[in-house]
Amino acid sequence: MSEQGEGSIRILQEKAKITRKHIIQMIGKAGSGHVGPALSCADIISALYFNVLRLDPKDPQWEDRDRFILSKAHGCAAQYAVLAERGFFPVEVLDTFCQLDSILGGHPDMLKVPGIEASTGSLGHGLSIGVGMAIAGKVDRKGYRVFVLLGDGENDEGAVWEGAMAASHYGLGNLIAIIDRNRLQVDGWTEEVMNPEPLADKWRSFGWFVQEINGHDMNEILRALDVAASGRERPAAIIANTVKGKGVSFMENKVDWHYRGLSARETTQALSELELVEG
Repeated sequence: MSEQGEGSIRILQEKAKITRKHIIQMIGKAGSGHVGPALSCADIISALYFNVLRLDPKDPQWEDRDRFILSKAHGCAAQYAVLAERGFFPVEVLDTFCQLDSILGGHPDMLKVPGIEASTGSLGHGLSIGVGMAIAGKVDRKGYRVFVLLGDGENDEGAVWEGAMAASHYGLGNLIAIIDRNRLQVDGWTEEVMNPEPLADKWRSFGWFVQEINGHDMNEILRALDVAASGRERPAAIIANTVKGKGVSFMENKVDWHYRGLSARETTQALSELELVEG
């Protein structure tokens, strides 16, 4: 057991389960959504918001807060769920996901949703936004960290590697990138669409400190985040090996569940399966 303690780990596992339940309920009610990508990153986002990020839900613009950017913006149902559970807005607002006049759209909007740092959605841009925030932090001599969560399919985008090169050049030790390596993107398996391997070596070749972990093991997630944010003079990348649709048997590793709705029967089955997950 890590220094976090068994009790803390169990609490975070329970938070991740709650996050997954919210995702299923939100997308089930909305009739559509990026359910698979949200489920794969639920553990990572829960660990960040309930254990790692320094923030204040009562003051979302606190200048010394840590910054989190969801570059894989289509997984926003997971972020909305944790923001609500952390108190940035009422949990009841989750019921309005993707409905007319809701603040919770299919991609996050920083002008509408408290706690959203950047309006993302066009893949490939979140890391460069994070680079800018990290540079600003260094110039202003602030102690905040910048965390960016990317999809593995997103690594197809050239802008990601421009940001990676800039981060290394400027020695951004306050920048941590997390790659949700679920191996599936909208068109199929990443290795078939645009093979990213050797992914870890690519990030190392750009001057980053790199770790590879099980993205569903809360101990490994916390340990990697702690090491990544330990103050070295170069950016850090965490390649988190995950399962698309994690937690729901009929969704796991199925490309069809990248984006689609759930029937009432599927919603009930998914929630039933998640209830059986140990937390």
